Amino acid sequence: MNNEIKYEPRHITTDDIKNGCMVLTGGDNEETKLCMIQEEFRDGIDTIKEIHPSVTFYGSARLKPDHPEYIKAYNLSYRIAKELGYAIISGGGGGIMEAANKGAHDAGVLSVGLTIKLPHEQITNPYVNKEVSFHFFFARQVSMQYTTEACIYCAGGTGTMYEFFEMMTHLQTGKIGLIPIILFGTEFWNPIVKVLKESLVEKYKTVSENDLNRFIVTDDMDQIIEIVRISKIRNGEDELN
Repeated sequence: MNNEIKYEPRHITTDDIKNGCMVLTGGDNEETKLCMIQEEFRDGIDTIKEIHPSVTFYGSARLKPDHPEYIKAYNLSYRIAKELGYAIISGGGGGIMEAANKGAHDAGVLSVGLTIKLPHEQITNPYVNKEVSFHFFFARQVSMQYTTEACIYCAGGTGTMYEFFEMMTHLQTGKIGLIPIILFGTEFWNPIVKVLKESLVEKYKTVSENDLNRFIVTDDMDQIIEIVRISKIRNGEDELN
């Protein structure tokens, strides 16, 4: 397997999209924003639909390379990439995202970063060899889940929770096909699932018991690799219900 996949920079930046939309709309602020949203979706999906099979990793940008969760994410990503040959997709930043991209890079498979423009510049990690940049979180999130064979959620903060609950809502409402949702790390995720069960399911009944069966919580990398291996290869075409 080729361990030197050539770095492919973002072929179009968020500023390119914005400037082009401003020209097209004559500087009308609302029309420019709508144009930017449309073009980000187009650019993101056109790029990501060519990348399959793949697995998408989510998790905190704050964890350092010596953190146990970083190391676990790296090891899992490396094994998926090396043993299955799947591309690895992340948000392209630091922490868990970096760990996932590093695992792909070291295994010699495509390492994709769907980066986001933030007020405090997010630095693209050095292990990304294909980058797509976004201004809008929702366009980035749709692109991240568009064709992936599995979503793996590692330890994270509000962004990771947002991404997890959005995916759960899509599954619950049938907006996407069945896709494995894996919460990787029992120490981190079990207390969160306990709150969901005791509060939302049992006390307030705002979530059904079946909704908690839409994901698994595990530390078992062998189990995860088998789940990914047998997951249906998706191409995005059945995602518009």
